[in-house]
Amino acid sequence: MHDRFLRSTVNIGIAAAVCGMLSVSVTGGAAKAPGDAAALKTPWGEPDLQGIWTDETDTPLQRPANFANQEFFTEEQRAELDKARSAMLGRDRRLQRGSESDVSGAYNTEFLSVKRVGARTSLVVDPPNGRIPPLTPQAQKAAAADREFRLAMMQSTETCKKEETACNGGKYDPKPSARRAEPPPRYNTARYNRHDGPEDASLPERCLTGGLPEFGTAFGGSFRRIVQTPGGISIFYDVGQGQGWQRNIVMNGSPHLPPNVRQWYGDSRGHWEGKTLVVDVTNFSAKTDFQGSRENLHLIERWTRTGPATLEYVVEVEDPTVWTQPWTVRQEFDKQSDEKNRIYSEPRCVEGNYGLPGLLHGRRTEEALFTQGRGPAPASLDAIKGGFVLEEDPLR
Repeated sequence: MHDRFLRSTVNIGIAAAVCGMLSVSVTGGAAKAPGDAAALKTPWGEPDLQGIWTDETDTPLQRPANFANQEFFTEEQRAELDKARSAMLGRDRRLQRGSESDVSGAYNTEFLSVKRVGARTSLVVDPPNGRIPPLTPQAQKAAAADREFRLAMMQSTETCKKEETACNGGKYDPKPSARRAEPPPRYNTARYNRHDGPEDASLPERCLTGGLPEFGTAFGGSFRRIVQTPGGISIFYDVGQGQGWQRNIVMNGSPHLPPNVRQWYGDSRGHWEGKTLVVDVTNFSAKTDFQGSRENLHLIERWTRTGPATLEYVVEVEDPTVWTQPWTVRQEFDKQSDEKNRIYSEPRCVEGNYGLPGLLHGRRTEEALFTQGRGPAPASLDAIKGGFVLEEDPLR
């Protein structure tokens, strides 16, 4: 046995959390927890939220347009979507064998899976239309500047020449953009069609995760492990391809950090309201990004144990510089077997640790070959190809 534990300390000095990645048995079924009310309390009398929690179904963040007036799918609709999504993953989407698109498509098809469609048509429950509110003019301007710069990086690639989806709004020009050496309009969190430095890569390629709020992932194995001690709560998130991270929630009633102190996952301050854990999260870094929101993101989370093996998560999302109104998401989790999942491996992210140095080295090699007249212009080589299969997902 090689249990791996990561000890962390919250401000009051007491919290221990198990850090580890899901073993192959995590999807082995919900835990059989005792049904009596006492089992839902910790020995020191707080509501017991502990355990490994997974979302066993797949629900789109926003309600698809063709289900505009439905809060819930019918069973027939769920069955039809399940069938369509299974066929989507089994389809051979590859183009010319051995091409960049072929390799990217094969990787994504092999790595992705889908869960059964959930009952709700969207995770967003407020506004009632199941859609994220409109962006403010300020946010629209920032998003437009980001996209304009991204398209400039791509203008001499095959993606724009063939007028593929990734180049929507852009145009093809065989000459590299005059903006190619410019810094981005703001700190980059996505992928650019260049590799001048690590910051041109996306956050997952740098082994960084998007952080909070975390509404699951395109890769179906994400989970949350909650550990409590008297006066302390810690949550480990298994997300993406090994970009797991741990979060400590301060429960001693102290105020938020001063505004000049910014953190990747924000500053979480929690308290109990009956059986619900309420967490107020502020002080995000400007280097994070959630749907366009950065340092002004404000979350109010509510975690409630709704049964021996069920947990409800409700979060209100607010940023008056990005959205015209706050909006709310609800998600339900099932408890996994503590016995079957007692052994963990520490998460490993190969993208940033191995892949990213290779991408940077490869681009320098391409540049050297081009200057010697032995290769194509690096600006014409497309780093955006190979979109995930889920881009065609009928649930999205």
